Amino acid sequence: MPRSAPRNALDRLRTPRGLHGFLKGASVCALIAGLLSPLSPAMASDTDSAEVATAAAPAEDHCGGQCSDILPPGQNGNATLAQILLNQAFGTQPAHAEDQLGPYANLATGYSALTNDKIDDFFNDASFGVPAGQVASTVRPAGRGDVTIVRDKKTGVPHITGTTRYGTEFGAGYAAAQDRLWLMDLFRHVGRGQLTPFAGGAPANQGLEQQFWRSAPYTEADLEAQIESAAAKAGERGELALADVDAYVAGINAYIDASDRGRYFPGEYVLTGHKNAITNAGTIERFKRSDLIALASVIGSLFGAGGGGEVANARSLLAAQEKYGVAEGTEVWESFRQRNDPEAVLTQREGSFPYLPRPDDPQGRALPDAGSVQEEPLIHERTGSAATAGAAGASTEAAGAAVTSARRGMSNALVVSGDHTASGNPVAVFGPQTGYFAPQLLMLQELQGPGLSARGASFAGLSMYVELGRGQDYAWSATTSGQDIIDTYAVELCQDDYHYLYRGTCTPMEKVERKNAWKPTVADGTKAGSYTMRVWRTKYGPVEYRATVGGKKVAYTSLRSSYLHEADSIIGFQMLNDPGYLDGPERFRSAVQNINYTFNWFYADSEHTAYYNSGDNPVRADGVDAEFPVWARTDYEWRDWDPDHNTARYTEASLHPQSVDQDYYISWNNKQAEDYPAASWGNGSVHRGNLLDDRVGKLVAEGGVTRAALVRAMAEAGLADLRAEDVLPDLLKVIDSAPVTDPEARTAVDRLKAWRAAGGLRTETSAGSKQYAHADAIRTLDAWWPLLVKAEFEPGLGSGLYTAFTANLPVDESPSAAHGPTGAHAGSAFQYGWWSYVDKDIRSVLGESVQGPLAREYCGGGDLAKCRDSLLGTLKEASGRTAAQVYPGDDNCSAGDQWCADSVIHRTLGGIKHGGIGWQNRPTYQQVVEFTSHR
Repeated sequence: MPRSAPRNALDRLRTPRGLHGFLKGASVCALIAGLLSPLSPAMASDTDSAEVATAAAPAEDHCGGQCSDILPPGQNGNATLAQILLNQAFGTQPAHAEDQLGPYANLATGYSALTNDKIDDFFNDASFGVPAGQVASTVRPAGRGDVTIVRDKKTGVPHITGTTRYGTEFGAGYAAAQDRLWLMDLFRHVGRGQLTPFAGGAPANQGLEQQFWRSAPYTEADLEAQIESAAAKAGERGELALADVDAYVAGINAYIDASDRGRYFPGEYVLTGHKNAITNAGTIERFKRSDLIALASVIGSLFGAGGGGEVANARSLLAAQEKYGVAEGTEVWESFRQRNDPEAVLTQREGSFPYLPRPDDPQGRALPDAGSVQEEPLIHERTGSAATAGAAGASTEAAGAAVTSARRGMSNALVVSGDHTASGNPVAVFGPQTGYFAPQLLMLQELQGPGLSARGASFAGLSMYVELGRGQDYAWSATTSGQDIIDTYAVELCQDDYHYLYRGTCTPMEKVERKNAWKPTVADGTKAGSYTMRVWRTKYGPVEYRATVGGKKVAYTSLRSSYLHEADSIIGFQMLNDPGYLDGPERFRSAVQNINYTFNWFYADSEHTAYYNSGDNPVRADGVDAEFPVWARTDYEWRDWDPDHNTARYTEASLHPQSVDQDYYISWNNKQAEDYPAASWGNGSVHRGNLLDDRVGKLVAEGGVTRAALVRAMAEAGLADLRAEDVLPDLLKVIDSAPVTDPEARTAVDRLKAWRAAGGLRTETSAGSKQYAHADAIRTLDAWWPLLVKAEFEPGLGSGLYTAFTANLPVDESPSAAHGPTGAHAGSAFQYGWWSYVDKDIRSVLGESVQGPLAREYCGGGDLAKCRDSLLGTLKEASGRTAAQVYPGDDNCSAGDQWCADSVIHRTLGGIKHGGIGWQNRPTYQQVVEFTSHR
């Protein structure tokens, strides 16, 4: 059975004792009946003016019924207190809370027989409008005559149609609050570093607010200034964006007022003490412009800010130089860093796009003295119990556990040009992986109004435009690209630890604080507490570490090009939604060039495909190596850097990876193009992007690609074990270099070979069995991988350097790899790990050709027989480990339950909980598109 005690109010409500204590003796049914007496969205209109359900005339639609999408678990992310209690007591779900979860999950077992006419068994029809017979409701928010929100019966997605632009955006804000008010409120507090006063002091809540606020420690003045600053640079479009934001915020606030009057606001407000279920006392704070910037700072930090890590790089370089000497140590370090590996799979396969080349004579490096680095403390003046829990504790623990993985990026894209499709029209299957949460961070919507015509997904609270989706005759999507836009500067201290040299002048650091206190949570009986979060800011960004460099005391700061510019991307999204502007691939690229976050953008219409890599890439000073900290001196600053506004000279658009009508594109957070290094480690010969490239490349070679064929390729890649497909064959070559005489090892080898011959997939024996085919082989590889990596590399590297390199790049991210940064049940897998190192090293030991090899051979010291002995020894050890040892169990799964260990669980950010689904390594929101005509 799942283990661990309840940790917060919602967890306790899930137990009979906790529920009984919360109800204080009242029966569940009686209380729920009483709570249902106020109006709720499930049984009454949630607007000031409701109308008979009617369908609005759809906008011009060139998809011909061939656009589909999916976003689990469901569109409805709000629940009243009664609905939350029903869910916790009986497992019932509010309408449209999880109706997209089943179709999404079923693709894992249904993809192999997929045909074009069956696609919408696993996706939603994403055509514009709602057929008359499918209209569930039509409302005019706040009684306005210039906008209607129509929801369809199948999914409850809002189709917002306005006769004025203000009304359209007002409706977008209203619909967002209808579907995600609690989530939006939660994350505007996360972005401000004030989650614990809002939702309680659970350790997970503390960790979440600390993690985000450290990278974006904005004052309220910073937040308020950013939208106006972004708009001022964009002329008429900027003025339009400000008006859109104001209308959107007004719509959110209109829903807050209406739900307060009707008493159908989200029940989490009651559970966290903000509202009284009986008297309706208490308030829900209205939204303002700056709340959207707080939300944007969280999303940008998660998905659009590549780079950083220079201090960790410096530590591992020093460890390599200590081990081997400066020259050889640097060579070893570079071979593991794989800045520009010639065997890496590429998205843009033609042309060179040089960015941040390794300088021959690095200038300005500020490497720390050995052992001197200390992380800057964030928390001060702590009081009370660290274990205090709030009602949102379960939710924010979930988010905290998945944040690191999400920041690394998890999205994918498959786009095939019309030259290789059955219809002659391009086909695309693409979408972002934003983690699995309940409610989801993204929400679906359709926007139709003056200058707006799009359907797709947007981040809750930022949905004044569709951010990923389709227009009238085109579709677009993105993956996290992660190129380096963050640098670490070493500022020399002067006078004391809180003054630094800025362009020759001793300058005080700016202290920014959040003094957070939380109340005791009655349902848990936990104590109140408080602490102060403190960040010291410099012109070169917030302080992250302290150290000495050549005996001088320094502070290491982190400077991000999008810092103080969280709103700048708004103009690009506005353009993507504008049918009068976006008429083809060139306008598409012009639009996404206005997005300052680091993304790969993909486009398809009925004639063309396109790709562009966005982000404000600062131009570094000559000779600066962006992999390492540099001195905070004028000679090493970004070119044309304005410290007061954090602007600089950025690389020209022509220098970003881009193309039109490449035969096909794939992206899975892999290397973008030749000479364009990713900021993260691990872009080498084996990357999960290969799983897509191999399959799509084969389809293109055969020709006649269909939507169903491309979905099948995506789905199969999302079930493949990267290690089994691309590394295991070479490992078995080494083992097979001599007969395997040990019976236990022979059995393990035979199982692995059988699994590999069957495709190396992590799939169920049959739909719903919750048992893996080849379960023993999968268990063996899961246990073997960390053992073989350690045995292969640690003897040659030494424990110090091996540990330093694993800090740069964890050895594994299998679906059940709770030991990695992802944690368990997060869906994504095989994004980062030592598979390229193992692959290159094993091939070298086998005497095979390797481009960009490691500087040394490590397995068995380069001796094939010794390498084989090492692999067999660790394999035998792994095969002897039980399922309970390999999958030790957690709050959701019993020890030894292999399928459950891998399962995807939507982590609760509110009061509604969903069951787990089988593992799939695929986007959260996903589109399948093929346009039949063009305007």
